[in-house]
Amino acid sequence: MNKTFLKLELDKILQRLEEKCVSPLGAELARALQPVRDIEEVRNRIKATSEAEQVLRRYPDIPFSNIHDIRPQVARAAVGGLLEEEELLQVAATMSGGRRVRQYLLGQDGNWPVLRETANRIGDFRDLEKAIGQAIGPDGEVMDQATPRLLALRQQIRKTQERIKERLDGYLRSAEMQKYLQDNLYTIRNDRYVLPVKQEYRHQVPGLIHDQSASGATLFIEPMALVELNNELRRLKMAEAREIEAILRHLSNLIGREKERLEITLAALGELDFTLAKGYLSLEMAAIEPRLNNEGRWRIYRGRHPLLQGKVVPVSLTLGEDFDTLVITGPNTGGKTVTLKTVGLFTLMAQCGLHLPAAEGTEVDPTAAVYADIGDEQSIEQSLSTFSAHMAQIVSILKEVTPGSLVLLDELGAGTDPTEGAALAMAILDYLTNAGARTIATTHYSELKAYAYATPRVENAAVEFDSETLQPTYNLIIGTPGESNAFVIASRLGLSPAIIERARSLLGEENQRVSRLIAGLAEDRRVSAREREQAEILRREAEMTKAELEREKEVWQQQAARQMEKVRQEARGILRQTRAEIREIMARLEKALAEENLRGQQQAVARARRQLKELEDAVEAGLNQYQPAASSQPPENLQVGDKVFLATLGQAGEVLSPPNEQGEVLVQVGILKINVKLKELRLIETEAKAGPEREGIKNGWTVKTVSNNDIRPEIDLRGLTVEEACHRVDAYLDDAVLAGLNQVRLIHGKGTGALRVALQDYLRQHPLVKGFRLGGAGEGGSGVTVVYISR
Repeated sequence: MNKTFLKLELDKILQRLEEKCVSPLGAELARALQPVRDIEEVRNRIKATSEAEQVLRRYPDIPFSNIHDIRPQVARAAVGGLLEEEELLQVAATMSGGRRVRQYLLGQDGNWPVLRETANRIGDFRDLEKAIGQAIGPDGEVMDQATPRLLALRQQIRKTQERIKERLDGYLRSAEMQKYLQDNLYTIRNDRYVLPVKQEYRHQVPGLIHDQSASGATLFIEPMALVELNNELRRLKMAEAREIEAILRHLSNLIGREKERLEITLAALGELDFTLAKGYLSLEMAAIEPRLNNEGRWRIYRGRHPLLQGKVVPVSLTLGEDFDTLVITGPNTGGKTVTLKTVGLFTLMAQCGLHLPAAEGTEVDPTAAVYADIGDEQSIEQSLSTFSAHMAQIVSILKEVTPGSLVLLDELGAGTDPTEGAALAMAILDYLTNAGARTIATTHYSELKAYAYATPRVENAAVEFDSETLQPTYNLIIGTPGESNAFVIASRLGLSPAIIERARSLLGEENQRVSRLIAGLAEDRRVSAREREQAEILRREAEMTKAELEREKEVWQQQAARQMEKVRQEARGILRQTRAEIREIMARLEKALAEENLRGQQQAVARARRQLKELEDAVEAGLNQYQPAASSQPPENLQVGDKVFLATLGQAGEVLSPPNEQGEVLVQVGILKINVKLKELRLIETEAKAGPEREGIKNGWTVKTVSNNDIRPEIDLRGLTVEEACHRVDAYLDDAVLAGLNQVRLIHGKGTGALRVALQDYLRQHPLVKGFRLGGAGEGGSGVTVVYISR
């Protein structure tokens, strides 16, 4: 990590990030994180952090656990290596943990494309998990049920051990053997069961000596009667070891064959852990997603240095807009260095894709190279003074600086003669400003206050000082230089006024004149700042009003859409009821005709006509109540007072002004006055404008609910069931009638013909169908039915 990163303490931020990771895979990425200056790469990094922060706000308990770094095991297995039981369990646990977190993230609602893409790269290895779980128990031992052969071998081992123990128990129960044994027990030496025999009785117990005690008083003898049984047990255990090795090798081979998928999965798990850690860090710091630019502009609003503990006074400043160089003066303990570090660290954190602990609207330029000379750089090895060490660092910066670089200089020019130090400081700031760099420098030289006022693109700033408490407040004030507090402090501490006045006189008239000039300029700046603040408040209020109007417009559009759907549903209901009553009337008419009663025929026909007229009137009245009748074309020659319909809002309004040069008119909609383009308006015809065709309408506006421009002359029913198709056709014919269509086409496809037959049976009974036929040449043939609508 380079020297600037260390001075700005980026390493401590990355250490906190690493601590948020829950797997070695994520922690490795956190340790390797480096700032980048490509703005698109920074945007991608910050986007991932923002998604993680959003996910963690909604789902703080993501099941990310038991993820191990199994890359060495996978690599070894891929080249034929044998994995031990514990290693296999780690592989299974990692695969299981990855599967759980993948299922969890993909199962939640939310727009998180980066996290979803990462989660999708996590593989599903349930078969491999199952194979390992059936072979190796939680204690890390291969289980008997791993293979039938292993089960049989272990059963034989247990039986052989039982036979050996029976023989040994016989020895221990023998009164004669009791005097030969050092202890009344048996033990194991070299994987063989033995008895602890006293040295002096070794010839009384025939057998093989396998060991002796440290004192030599006890010999561990395998009785000859047990030799063959111990040999058999040894052979069985060797066979067991070979079978276990075969099982482990089989599982290792399975893992080796999945090397590529496992590597992709492990990379995705590492990225996911690392990204979630950035989200956790953002929440911990109460941080926000910063705005980015590549124009050399910084706007820090209430920025808090993330490494300071306790109550932190936030910093607010801008750089690269009205000025490129900021000179901060004030007391040495006033927080000037913290301001430098905050701006620099914020830039590096953004370049790493991290959120910033600041207020919304904070903006940085991540394409800037960051240089810093902060703190005591005295080198004992080089025998350099503080001034020399600082100057060596500044020389290095000046060689590398480019337009747009961010340069942070702490106590510029300090450590040497004040006059020469101030001159050097001004010359260095001139060079950086002319080079197009963005510079923040702290100083206690009074000469730099006047320099900042007199130099274009350079601005003063001060760390506020409380003359009552004699303590800095740590508030940064842009546009005002830090005042000398020596006289104030001396006076508050009781120094004689005469001495203070004498000191003032020794300052010289020129210094006092400069101080008065600076004070006057500072007051002017404060007035301007207040005025800008008031203007900013008004601008924000205007933006809020605009946003509120936009929200109201959206609500109106939604309400209009719901109202139109309600109209359509109610119109269909009226038509369905009408058709039912028509069928009932016709049925009565047919019955009367069938009875051949002339008088009954005449009466039935008369009643049918009256009822049909009543139903027509009901339909017209039901539809007329919803919407004004509007022309289908944009209006011409609009006049003030005309009633119009706004298609985008689904609302009626009144024209307040004639069209302007942009083809817009001012329309009153409810309490809102808005400019609307002519093409979005439809002229509403009232009774006075309706003409002769409207004479039969008594009052109000009329509406054609469905325009024939809105209804296509055909409907595609392919792929639907008979029930679904009939339901769609019923609603479609309603709309077709309202749109004034005379014929329509039903596209049902050829297929087996079942859908065509069912639809034609349905059409024969439909009250709105006058007739139908199959499509002709160029119309779709037998895959289309042409329907003639009854008028």
